[in-house]
Amino acid sequence: MDLDSLRVKIDKIDNEILSLIEDRMQVVKDVGELKKSTSAPIYRPEREKAIIERLASSTELSKEVVEAIYLEIFAISRNLELPERIAYLGPQGSYTHQAAESRFGAMSEYLSMNSISSVFKSVESKRAKYGVIPIENNTDGVVGESLDLLGNSNLKIVAELYMPIHHSFATKCEKLSDVKKIYSKDIAFGQCREFLSEYNLEKAELIPALSTAQAAKLAESEEGSAAICSNIAGKLYNLPILFANIEDNSSNVTRFIIISDFENEVSSNDKTSILAKTNNSDKPGSLFNFLKDFNEENINLTKIESRPIKEGDFKYWFYIDFEGHFNDDRIQRVLKNHSSEVKWLGSYVKNENI
Repeated sequence: MDLDSLRVKIDKIDNEILSLIEDRMQVVKDVGELKKSTSAPIYRPEREKAIIERLASSTELSKEVVEAIYLEIFAISRNLELPERIAYLGPQGSYTHQAAESRFGAMSEYLSMNSISSVFKSVESKRAKYGVIPIENNTDGVVGESLDLLGNSNLKIVAELYMPIHHSFATKCEKLSDVKKIYSKDIAFGQCREFLSEYNLEKAELIPALSTAQAAKLAESEEGSAAICSNIAGKLYNLPILFANIEDNSSNVTRFIIISDFENEVSSNDKTSILAKTNNSDKPGSLFNFLKDFNEENINLTKIESRPIKEGDFKYWFYIDFEGHFNDDRIQRVLKNHSSEVKWLGSYVKNENI
């Protein structure tokens, strides 16, 4: 078969694919009308996860390929059902922006916020339906502000995603010796210590920015400046990339969460997050007595992190992740014994770490 014949075959398949997508979108519109009448949420991570799992098990294509195709189809479908805004920790080109687009697609309307608290306020005031924020990094640990705000909000975690973080060194300077200032998010400086030391850049003034994207914008407009930023931010602000992948840990990954005002239904692969304050926390064994109930119900804890209670003297909340849904019987048996000690932050489909 010659090349022209193969192209004709591809064109025919493309026409069939497009026709089927149009059929799917018509059904999506009908679903949207039904959800409007019942005030049901448009974003259902557990449903999307189930679709991807089902399709990946019935094709020779890899799960990553299926996910890449269908995440964009899902994003388009959600916008047909009901166009909704997504608030994220900005500015445009930030890692959080990239994480948001990876789940909500290029067609969605995005609100760039200058702080994590502003993301919460946007969703709480219903100016946005969803918020995307970082919650932890495998190098630098948890984002304390995110945990503190979750503890004081009625919003719930409805999804999580993991994204590899790769930093670039971008500057208009022709020589490293000309770099006098380096802009970046404070956490990014910590993730690139070895690079800064190896290239004798520790003598430069390290200036914290609200985000790595803002760092690129500042460095582009100021002579003798550079930025530690994402490759996309460098391109967005026309700042030449001098070195790529400068992070100390090549497996640098950030976990992001999506917050909203609804609760997820139970799926077959859930994770739950809570904040726990043990009664009589100053007595020996109080935390152990709280956690042993999880062990007795065979509930797997995946994370525990202490956070200071601001109104108390050296007293702590414990941020805990564990497998299962809040409404699972065994989890309810544990939590009913500690109802005054626990704040439920959300149950959501467990995402695999990259």
